[in-house]
Amino acid sequence: METLASAMRRENRRFKPPPSSSASAAAALSSGRVPLVMAFLSCLAWLYVAGRLWQDAQTRMILSGLLEKSSGNLPKVLSVEDKLRNLGCIGIGRKIAEAEMDLTKAKNEGYLWGNGTATGSSDKKKLLAVIGVYTGFGSRLKRNTFRGSWMPRGDALKKLEEKGVVIRFVIGRSANRGDSLDRNIDDENRRTKDFLILESHEEAAEELPSKVKFFFSAAIEAWDAEFYVKVDDNINLDLAGLIEMLEARRSSQGLYMGCMKSGGVVSEEGQQWYEPEWWKFGDSKTYFRHASGALFILSNNLARYININSASLQSYAHDDISVGSWMMGLNTTYVDDDRLCCGSSRQEKVCSHA
Repeated sequence: METLASAMRRENRRFKPPPSSSASAAAALSSGRVPLVMAFLSCLAWLYVAGRLWQDAQTRMILSGLLEKSSGNLPKVLSVEDKLRNLGCIGIGRKIAEAEMDLTKAKNEGYLWGNGTATGSSDKKKLLAVIGVYTGFGSRLKRNTFRGSWMPRGDALKKLEEKGVVIRFVIGRSANRGDSLDRNIDDENRRTKDFLILESHEEAAEELPSKVKFFFSAAIEAWDAEFYVKVDDNINLDLAGLIEMLEARRSSQGLYMGCMKSGGVVSEEGQQWYEPEWWKFGDSKTYFRHASGALFILSNNLARYININSASLQSYAHDDISVGSWMMGLNTTYVDDDRLCCGSSRQEKVCSHA
């Protein structure tokens, strides 16, 4: 039985039908697509790589051209002068040279002096004096009083200037530039033409120590005079007496003239004449010798010294103390003349309280 069954199975396998033709075709088609897809993907990859290489080559060519153009405008080897120019040192060196030339000119014109003698060689005769009368926004009545008394006005003021004496009311600008205070001063000046307006100075009581810097600087830049006189607006001047006094000292250099005084330094805050820098005056708290602020006079080179060094000069709470401190380190001749003491009882004095 087993032999017969085995024989029948062998016969069945022998006569098993072959696979259909449609299945064979599908298998053949499937096996043929794979190489085509791979070839197509390879072509895409090749095109991408070639495109990137070409793009990079173009970019390199453009950058190379720009670099060549820019490098063509510069020397291949920078000189020391080129390096200094790039660092800005050439301009600084030029400014230093100009400053040295200005200093040499200053020495030649007597801005700095030795043994109290000017070295200026100009033959042009200077004005005798520039008189600056301090004033404020609320002092119009005082100004009108002065114009009607010791201070000439109009044509008489011009004639006085022709004789060598300039008089101006000195005032700064309002904290609110261009406001009614400034406009009123401008209008008054257009009518009277007797103001020296300090454009860079703010007119305020606490700014008086800095006002004296601006006054001397502006005055010496506007007029070349033998002397520069600062006067408070509560002082009447004997103009003829003052002119006679200054004429006797014409061409003198290094003169600091006034009613000399000294006194205690007020160190208690809140009191009148309080000095915030009181500790600088030593344990005795006493001011050095200085001219009273009501009226004092500086010769040309001292006023020019203030103008040149104004940025570095220390100011104190009061303008007369400030000026006195600036004079201490210079070769200054102090002239203590009681005719300049406006509160004295001397008959020959050239000033008095208004």
